[in-house]
Amino acid sequence: MMLYPAINDLEKVTHNRYALVIITAKRARQLLEQSENNKVPLSDKPVKLAIEDIASGKVRCKSVTENDVQTSNEQAPSEIKPEK
Repeated sequence: MMLYPAINDLEKVTHNRYALVIITAKRARQLLEQSENNKVPLSDKPVKLAIEDIASGKVRCKSVTENDVQTSNEQAPSEIKPEK
């Protein structure tokens, strides 16, 4: 069984699987929240839509450097930004 998009293709966007999982989960939550707020049903499951957004380049992964690391009392910025 072949999956689309392939995990290897998605890893090229994020550079590692852990980041891919985190970005996919965050994007899926964003899509679900937007759907609930606008009272518009999603066309498919949120995780599938999030993966499609990542594969199409609609969502990008921001690299994190050591200077970007936050302490526990600081609020972290959103790491994913949908392109408009």
